[in-house]
Amino acid sequence: MDAQQVLTAGQQGLTMLLLVSAPVLGIVLVVGLVVSIFQAATQINEATLSFVPKIVAAVAVLAFAGPWMLTTLVEYIQRTLMALPSAVG
Repeated sequence: MDAQQVLTAGQQGLTMLLLVSAPVLGIVLVVGLVVSIFQAATQINEATLSFVPKIVAAVAVLAFAGPWMLTTLVEYIQRTLMALPSAVG
């Protein structure tokens, strides 16, 4: 296994990480922005007001996109494990 194969495997792993985490992070970012604008407009500075909607949004996204995320990760791990013997030997 040469350096190019290691770098390619690392790049594919990071790409998979970004692909799988993007839905949750994007929705939580949007919900946080909306809550922050609401807090700034109403001058309500309650800590739980920003925390609870983010958790609810994250759980909703995981419930909706969770099967896709799991399938994508399992397929990636299967491809990686199947390519391991050819990379080593």
